[in-house]
Amino acid sequence: MSQTNNIQDGDAYTVVVFRGSTAKPIRFSFSKKLLRRLLVCLGVVVLADLLVVSHYVIRTGEVWELAAFRIEAMSAREQTAAFSTAVDDLKKRLGAMNEVNQRLRVMLGIEVPKTGDMANGRGGEEVPIPEEGVAISGENAPKPSSGASMQTSDGNQEHSYAVDLESSRDNLQAIASVKEGLESLSKQATAQERILDELSQAAEQRSSRWASTPSIWPVKGWVTSGFGPRISPFTEKPAWHDGLDIGAAPNTPVRAPAQGRITSIGYDPKLGNLVRLDHGFGVETLYGHLAKALVKEGQRVERGDVIALVGSSGLATGPHLHYMVKLNGQALDPTKYILE
Repeated sequence: MSQTNNIQDGDAYTVVVFRGSTAKPIRFSFSKKLLRRLLVCLGVVVLADLLVVSHYVIRTGEVWELAAFRIEAMSAREQTAAFSTAVDDLKKRLGAMNEVNQRLRVMLGIEVPKTGDMANGRGGEEVPIPEEGVAISGENAPKPSSGASMQTSDGNQEHSYAVDLESSRDNLQAIASVKEGLESLSKQATAQERILDELSQAAEQRSSRWASTPSIWPVKGWVTSGFGPRISPFTEKPAWHDGLDIGAAPNTPVRAPAQGRITSIGYDPKLGNLVRLDHGFGVETLYGHLAKALVKEGQRVERGDVIALVGSSGLATGPHLHYMVKLNGQALDPTKYILE
């Protein structure tokens, strides 16, 4: 059996513990000053615990907010990267469209504007590139890292905020770059729409000429020698090549690239078996090194009709088609007349 009694005796408290009816009780005496000190210490400890817990709760909330911000920033970065990739892809498509438009202008006889490259105009003062080790001043001077100046007692947390702030700035710059790219694409698209409108009107007015203008590959194969200067495969000296050599298997069908009339079928010591096709409007095509012709002189053909078979007749190193395009008697690069 035990019992606790507080007995005031001057400036002290006495605690008596009874251990039974026969055992001698145990007494403990405490001064009031000591008790007050203990109570003060206990209060300080409780207050410190409360401060630690509140600080932990606040920091935990900040960490959660930071984690959410990082997730949003990562998502925004991924979306920005996707938009940037889409913008680059659209730029490539517009570039390809512009190339096709230019070819169509050539084939339809529309004058190509000489206003410069609207999408990639450049200029400005030229200055030499500074050599390695030369001091850089002004706006180009490297700036101190923002994270280094934010070190406090909570250095790691502040540095983390600085890193996220820098990431946010990068995202803003990327978004600005995408916005600029979209504005550029909008201008290019407007220009291409205008050009396509002109081409559409010209095509409607010149449908007959279009049907007579070469626009497809005469044979499916690979280019073994392009138009222009080359090293002759026979003399190994520089020479001018006035057509396009397209390698293909023997007896591969050769098709008319546009409607026209067969003007001649014959044999040339260099070009071998050949066929000439007059498309009108001053445009003529020639096909050399043929195995055989499948048309007759005076016959009219349409785009895609088979007119001959690939061979290696005449002066040739192997089976291929020698394809020429002439405008008013002047040989031109056949690739300018191929849209596929």
